[in-house]
Amino acid sequence: MSTTASRIEAIELHRIEVPLVRPFETSFGRETVREVLLVHVRTDAGDGWGECVAGRDPFYSAEYVDGAASVIERYLAPALLAAPSTAPPDGEEGPGRRGASLPLARSLAGTLGFVAGHRMAKGALEAAVLDAELRAQGRSMGEAFGAVREWVDCGVSVGIAPTLEELLDEVTGYLEAGYRRIKLKIKPGWDVVPVAAVRELMGRGGLLQVDANTAYTADDIPLLATLDAFELLLIEQPFAEEDLATHARLAAACETPVCLDESILDAATAVDAIERGSTSVVNIKPGRMGGYLEALRVHDACRELDVPVWCGGMLETGLGRAANVALAALPGFLLPGDTSASDRYYADDLTEPFVLGEGEHRGQLKVPDPPGTGVTVRPELVRDWASRRPVQLAR
Repeated sequence: MSTTASRIEAIELHRIEVPLVRPFETSFGRETVREVLLVHVRTDAGDGWGECVAGRDPFYSAEYVDGAASVIERYLAPALLAAPSTAPPDGEEGPGRRGASLPLARSLAGTLGFVAGHRMAKGALEAAVLDAELRAQGRSMGEAFGAVREWVDCGVSVGIAPTLEELLDEVTGYLEAGYRRIKLKIKPGWDVVPVAAVRELMGRGGLLQVDANTAYTADDIPLLATLDAFELLLIEQPFAEEDLATHARLAAACETPVCLDESILDAATAVDAIERGSTSVVNIKPGRMGGYLEALRVHDACRELDVPVWCGGMLETGLGRAANVALAALPGFLLPGDTSASDRYYADDLTEPFVLGEGEHRGQLKVPDPPGTGVTVRPELVRDWASRRPVQLAR
């Protein structure tokens, strides 16, 4: 088998529904089932899988599963299947030279650039191609990305609970499991009281942060500034994604670091937000940025500016989680991410489950080291959880 994938032969789209172990509620909605779009790419050197992080509805983002599936089927996949074979690696630098030996994955941005936006759809295709290309080369994502750790610290994202008592019970369970950081979802009317209660439960030494998912406005700056009393690690994306000015005002008004999530689309927007004083921490979500190669650029740009980053989560199955864990092992990821164990969300995972380590690795996940993502998609679950017929596209 060739060690260099030079063209895509076929693309399959699979739609599955995976039940969550408990409802997950944020400021923009409540989920009991995760609808997942999977991309299976067949190249001339082997196969690869990618997971699209778009949600069922366009509430968190303008992108959603039906839209992602449609734009791939109608525009992106035909463009990739019509593209000529890529040249072998030529030594040109990708992100920190990491992209130089991934010519097919590196070519996607140019091939798909005629479609505006739709980063999550493009990111799913890129992830599948990366998986195929690295498997053919016998290299893991961790190796290709430049991982410096074999284990990564894990945090957990805690949704908005029906009652304060249920919230504290849930957090207690995660602390007992060994998670190294707790993130609370907040919204107007569910902020100061739950944060105070969880801080009391954790004590002053525990890592605690909050995520507002754009739920607040400039009028709420005084309220959000009162969260300084709880010694939070950060407050994430309290205002609309395009409103960098109000984030900068909050950063000037409080001691708690302001972190941006939805606002960060690529390396350029990350640098712009940092230079404006709108953020001092960046949440990197590869799917939101169009893929892992751009996520690497964001990591590198933030590291040059001495801005810490961490890896956000989008309720990924083991497929997307594996790639995120590899990314989180890079040197600039200084804070625990939302890379929870599989059982945080799923009773049965699409791949072999991710399990928290024990002993010195308590509260950590092992970075996969087999080729590609390092995990294997379970075809029986793709069939059992299918919500629609697969879509098959070929040259």
